[in-house]
Order: sequence, then structure tokens, then C-alpha cells
Amino acid sequence: MRSEIMKKYIKTVSLFTIIAMLTACGGSTKLADGSYEGKSSVYTNPDGSDAGNGYGVVKITVKDNAITECSFKTYEPDGKEKDSEYGKKQGSVANRDFYNKAQKAVKACDEYANKLVQSGNPDDIDAISGATINHDQFAEAAKIALDAAKAK
Repeated sequence: MRSEIMKKYIKTVSLFTIIAMLTACGGSTKLADGSYEGKSSVYTNPDGSDAGNGYGVVKITVKDNAITECSFKTYEPDGKEKDSEYGKKQGSVANRDFYNKAQKAVKACDEYANKLVQSGNPDDIDAISGATINHDQFAEAAKIALDAAKAK
């Protein structure tokens, strides 16, 4: 009976020790004040084909080891920004469903940027339904910008 209690005690103390060590290591990254930018790679389908979805660019401002501003924009492969015209064919909405989905993805860019200011970590930001490719581009570009901001 005594050995069972001792085993539980040792397991509990070990668990708390590991948690304390991980917590202490997690907050050690320092960010240098300034403005930084990250650009994702061009998105391709899992089968390797070009989906024509382009790339994303994250711009962050760091002050006192925190992200104070963030913007996220997405671009077509030719460099044209995806804006209120994205999803239209020759200037008109030929397919309302396609246009609405495209615009949902465009609007998600601001939400992703705002969430990064709040959390400070792109890994903590969940994908928004209908904007999963944007999420992947955002996470990649944000990590590049944060790597550039890490104080040496």
C-alpha cells in the first residue's frame, strides 16, 4: 500500500516538474521592435498541381516583445491582390456561389491578422471554414515574419 502511494507521489511530482520546465522554456523567445514581412510560397494542390491560388503576405509590427499590428493580404499568382473584385469573371459576377466563397476567403484575411495580434502565435489560430488555403498561407507567412523579428 505504501509503495503505491509513493509511486503516485513520484508520478505527480515528475509531472509538475515537466510542466514547470516546459513553461519556463516556452516564453524565452524575444522579438525585436520593428516592422517585419513574410511571404508564403505559391499554393499548390496536394497532388502537386498549381491550384492558381497564389500566395499570401503578412506584415507585422513588434513593440515591447509583442505584435501590435498585423496585416495579411493574398495575391493571385501574377501578383494581383485579391480584393473586392476577386471571384468575378471579366468584371461581373458570373457565378454567385463562387464569388461569395472567394469574398469569404478575402474577408478572413483581416480576421487571421487580428487573431495574430491577440495570440502572438500563428499555431494558435484555427482555420476559418471556406478560407483554409488562406489559413495555410497565413501561418507560413506569419512564421517567416516572426522568425525575422526574433532578437539575436
